[in-house]
Amino acid sequence: MSANLYETKEPGKYYHIHGSLEASTTLKMIGLEPFRPDLNGEHDAIVKAIESKVKNYTIEELEELNAKNRQAGVPALKHSEFLNTPHGRLNMRLPPWSVDNLESSTPPQPMPSTGDRRVLSGVKVLELCRIIAGPVIGRILAEYGADVLKITSPNLSDVPFFQVDGNMGKHAAELDLKTPQGRKVFEQLLAEADVVLDGYRPGALEKLGYGPKAMAELAQRRGKGFVYVNENCFGYEGEWANRPGWQQIADCASGVAWEQGKFMGLDEPVVPPFPISDYGTGCIGAIAALTGLYYRATAGGSWHGKASLMHYDLLLFKAGTYPQAVQQELRNRMGDSFLSLRHSHSVDQISGTAMRCMQIQFPELFDREKLCEAWYSNAYEADVVAVRPVVEIEGVEIGFQRASRPNGSDLPTWDFGSDGDYRK
Repeated sequence: MSANLYETKEPGKYYHIHGSLEASTTLKMIGLEPFRPDLNGEHDAIVKAIESKVKNYTIEELEELNAKNRQAGVPALKHSEFLNTPHGRLNMRLPPWSVDNLESSTPPQPMPSTGDRRVLSGVKVLELCRIIAGPVIGRILAEYGADVLKITSPNLSDVPFFQVDGNMGKHAAELDLKTPQGRKVFEQLLAEADVVLDGYRPGALEKLGYGPKAMAELAQRRGKGFVYVNENCFGYEGEWANRPGWQQIADCASGVAWEQGKFMGLDEPVVPPFPISDYGTGCIGAIAALTGLYYRATAGGSWHGKASLMHYDLLLFKAGTYPQAVQQELRNRMGDSFLSLRHSHSVDQISGTAMRCMQIQFPELFDREKLCEAWYSNAYEADVVAVRPVVEIEGVEIGFQRASRPNGSDLPTWDFGSDGDYRK
């Protein structure tokens, strides 16, 4: 609950604190002990304890604490309020994603001639991402046939639950890029890579020497261009560009959370159910990667794709809301159990409630035999289920070549060998 939406000292104003994957800093920041065994499992008591502390602060005070402690919190803004910020005004004019040239001296690189019907067969992708949005980019590229090698640090936390879907089709290895040995192995992998996916805090990989500029220089030395794709929270221009964040942070900053609350008949924000912005941003990042590969094949050079959670949310606002009649039908079908949710309910509670309602009202969306495929994962020593490919292209094979696995299951090498996975 250290990553949740709470009302502040100012009635009607809300702030989404976010402890990322380590709650202690955020809890200490608002005056709470990091560990309270007496509150273990008591959701309402936990919410009351945290919100009572958040209510000691104004938005401005929380923003100061947030910046001082380098946390990912953000005020919940209405969309009109977001558009009145310098960041909102600037970014609303920008496209949902972009692909720009990094260097133009390297020659065109045709797609590998493997004789395979998978369009990305032979393309090597290094993924440096955690949680959901960034890994979705690599997941999509793997589904189109790329060899995707996910690299995570042994010193950084991740959510194992998200890895079950996010690591489908990939190999997953650990490297510490702050050690000489880790850097040596990583640079050997880079020498053969076609695509680099960067889902870390803005500037994190640049500090390690592996940002877009460094990749462009490496491309010129090796005579073969890169496609570098960034995924972040707030976009790449404006005063908030370097702020960290996750889906709920983008949803609160852009106005999506207030729009969700409005749909539910409330005068308060509610974080939307499910990782919708995460998966949507992953799709945008995959489009940027595919575009960069096309440009590299036809024009040569290295290309820099950019995607962000906030720009996916802004794309939703540009598309507009459903007609009122459709919204009312959805409210009627979702019922009181969903509409009774409030700002302080966690995204897990909101998603779980929405899922149960949808399973009753829209059973066709949960037809596993029709919509999903089962795999045996050797790394998990268990069966895993994944959604079948959502696109069909005549003459093109789309589908995973291997099952999921936990982070760190494989060696950091492009020799994927035999996995022991199989489609059931």
